[in-house]
Amino acid sequence: MIDETSLAALFEAARAAQASAYAPYSGFAVGAALFTVEGGLHAGCNVENAAYPSGTCAEAGAIAAMAAAGGRRIAAILVVGPGEGLCTPCGACRQRIREFAAGDAVVLVAGAEGVRRRFTLDELLPASFGPGNLAGGAT
Repeated sequence: MIDETSLAALFEAARAAQASAYAPYSGFAVGAALFTVEGGLHAGCNVENAAYPSGTCAEAGAIAAMAAAGGRRIAAILVVGPGEGLCTPCGACRQRIREFAAGDAVVLVAGAEGVRRRFTLDELLPASFGPGNLAGGAT
């Protein structure tokens, strides 16, 4: 469970990252922020590229920032996007999150007004394949 203070910190970090997104082609700026199990806070934004498949998602940026800081376990992640619809992590990002999170990790989806929906990773990626499926892999 994530408390209100932690939720506010995640939301503010994700909104700040969203404001820095580089989305000149789609105009769809996304920010993400995550907490590690140790309490580290890391954020990222989407970065588009003229060669479309070469861009990166906000979640990937936040995970890369976490890894660069030595973090290895995600406790919660919040993704904020524009528009009225839910901006849930794409399939590739769900798998990226799975690499560093347990099935009960909290995934929050937000808009400008705040959190719109809460999921667990298991709800977004049921029966997932992760490090524990590989010989010698972490769980």
